[in-house]
Amino acid sequence: MIRDAYYEESAACNRSQKEAKVYTACNIISIIFFVLAGIQLFFAVSNIAAAFSAYRLPAGNEEAITGSQLAFTILSWALFVLAPLAVGLALFFFKRKFNQSFDYLFVEDEFRVAKVYNGKKRKYLKTMKCDQILKIGKCENGSFERTCAGLSKKQIVFLTPNKIPAENKNFYYLLYSSTIEKTVNIIEAKAEMIDLIILAAGRSKWDPQ
Repeated sequence: MIRDAYYEESAACNRSQKEAKVYTACNIISIIFFVLAGIQLFFAVSNIAAAFSAYRLPAGNEEAITGSQLAFTILSWALFVLAPLAVGLALFFFKRKFNQSFDYLFVEDEFRVAKVYNGKKRKYLKTMKCDQILKIGKCENGSFERTCAGLSKKQIVFLTPNKIPAENKNFYYLLYSSTIEKTVNIIEAKAEMIDLIILAAGRSKWDPQ
């Protein structure tokens, strides 16, 4: 047990400068579409209110409209509002695929992970208790493929944004057993972080092959 140990590091995106620009562009464009949806909503309310007034006019009045015309007006303006709103929402969530990074924290025999979007917004993901880690190893070793065999894609969790590890780091896997299921968690970390996890989980959990 090494409850007094504390160590943290991050797996930053190797393409952060390029992806930060894409993130910003998606964010700006989504705001533009949200503003456009707001403007369309203003005109929609005015025109639908006018349509309701015309619908209430007595039959024979030149400005009166039928029920089908009223429905068409409502539907048309609803589409004018919903279309830019949908595009704005799509871009708002799509931007989060870019410039992601992961923060790792080892404290009190627990390994905690959070995802960071564009270096600003932070979202807690999970906590792994080291005594529930069944196996630890390098992803480049054969034990990684053997460990993943038979698992579904949902059970293999990538906790790094990169396909190639940064300098002085390696890809490691942590086979973790929770009360729900087993997962293989892939992290990009320095040897110092892995040494702490191995020490807390037990050296027998390390598979060097």
